Amino acid sequence: MTRRFLIYLFVIASVSGLVASADDLEAVSIALDWTPNTNHTGIFVAQDLGYFADAGLEVAVLQPGPTGSVQLVGSGHADFGVSMEEYVTMARAQGIPVVSVAAVFPHNTSGFAAPADRGIVSPADFAGKRYGGWGSALEEVMIETVMGMEGADPASVTMVNIGTIDFVTAVRRDLADFFWIFYGWQGIHAEIEGIEFTYIPLRELADVLDYYTPVIITSEEMIATRSETVRRFIGALACGYVYAATHPDEAAEILLAHAPELDRDLVIASQRWLADQGLKTVDGWGDQELEVWARFADWAFANGLIDRPIDPEEAFTDGFVPAGEGE
Repeated sequence: MTRRFLIYLFVIASVSGLVASADDLEAVSIALDWTPNTNHTGIFVAQDLGYFADAGLEVAVLQPGPTGSVQLVGSGHADFGVSMEEYVTMARAQGIPVVSVAAVFPHNTSGFAAPADRGIVSPADFAGKRYGGWGSALEEVMIETVMGMEGADPASVTMVNIGTIDFVTAVRRDLADFFWIFYGWQGIHAEIEGIEFTYIPLRELADVLDYYTPVIITSEEMIATRSETVRRFIGALACGYVYAATHPDEAAEILLAHAPELDRDLVIASQRWLADQGLKTVDGWGDQELEVWARFADWAFANGLIDRPIDPEEAFTDGFVPAGEGE
């Protein structure tokens, strides 16, 4: 651990009053957006290594169910949640009072992937191909945007709804020609399985697609009435994710202890890859930029993904991340 990391642990413990008894811990909950995976490792690290307890918190991790994390947080049935900038944007447009309080990674780690034999190396190559996704309007608009920038016709793409079938299975069944994947999980899985594929990161295609995913959300009510709890939670979480970035193998073991059904080789390889995507110091962990939120919100409204504009300054705050303290 770095000296700065240890100092920050001391700070969050001091803020919590150096709680010594489990009976004194404040109970909070966080709802996952998906079944446990390496995007969530920092949460389990903060839980197992005592960072939450040092911050005076007892954290319950809620597994995904029929109700999504945005709805759970917005309705007060969960204090925090894991989500994505696009879902927060859409929720705000629908009047759901959720706010992003930290970005887990500074850049989007997803992109378009295709079996190598399809010859897809740019969005122009999507023309005449089949796209396999889950049938969301967001996917269609993304494809229209990047193909339009290449002068290609998005109407030539056949949209195939494959639901939640994973990338490796979809490729082996030849369900489509290209897909949208999170490289840190599906891409690594494909590598392990010996699938040869091309990959185009969204962040390299258009600035607007380099948005925050995943993000940590809470409600306007939590911010208004329990702001110190939010600060302590995010402080401890920052330590958990920084530990995962600096100790990927140890962090992978913690995740596996909570989700033993996961493939061990995949978890370790994924955690190592993600270690290079996240920050390795608490200073700046979770930071979000107004430009990123405003750019995505404008694009979403212009393309009909939301039916009314949102105020991006109300959709997120940096007031609780380590670098935001005192601001």
